[in-house]
Amino acid sequence: MDELFNMLFRFGHILVGITWIGLLYYFNFVQTEYFKEAEEDARKDAVAKLAPRALWWFRWAAFLTFLTGLALLHYISVKITLEIILGAVMGTLMMLNVWGIIWPNQKIVIGLKEGDAATAGPKAALASRTNTLFSVGMLYFMVASAHYPASGQILGANLEMTGLLVGLAVIFAIEANAIWGKMLPAITSVRSVIVSSFVLCIALSSVAYYL
Repeated sequence: MDELFNMLFRFGHILVGITWIGLLYYFNFVQTEYFKEAEEDARKDAVAKLAPRALWWFRWAAFLTFLTGLALLHYISVKITLEIILGAVMGTLMMLNVWGIIWPNQKIVIGLKEGDAATAGPKAALASRTNTLFSVGMLYFMVASAHYPASGQILGANLEMTGLLVGLAVIFAIEANAIWGKMLPAITSVRSVIVSSFVLCIALSSVAYYL
């Protein structure tokens, strides 16, 4: 029975995760770029009719990905590797960014809540770009933890604290910028955030395997 629940939660986690990350990439790579070129009437229509629907699926897919991830952690609790910790931390921060920064500010941008749209828009954009920056590394660690030879760093056994602390320091520094910082050149454009996502993934994987 445990194997059945493990399989079902893993399937559900992948399904809602695809929905979440797919919409994240849609917002960052498609919708944002379209809004830069769209006629004002078309942009207003999309903001009023398209954005609310996409944001509904986006935020709830993020939450369900988080919940199913917690369930999976229960089933693999004796196999908590450094890769899983780093991936889970990034995934958790991404979910919190959705509900704590992106959605509250997007409600102002699309007119569901009163506020300064000129201030709210950049805040939501920065958190969304940060999630995109995290996404490649997060996905890599989740896949690597199950399908790549483990680093042998098991929580409670021989977990390498240097790798853990360095990895978490990098992740939380990036998250701090998402909350209190500004849009940096490394994540401003579609091309730059894609490149930076892979660079971050390589850097964190190097930390996990070599420190």
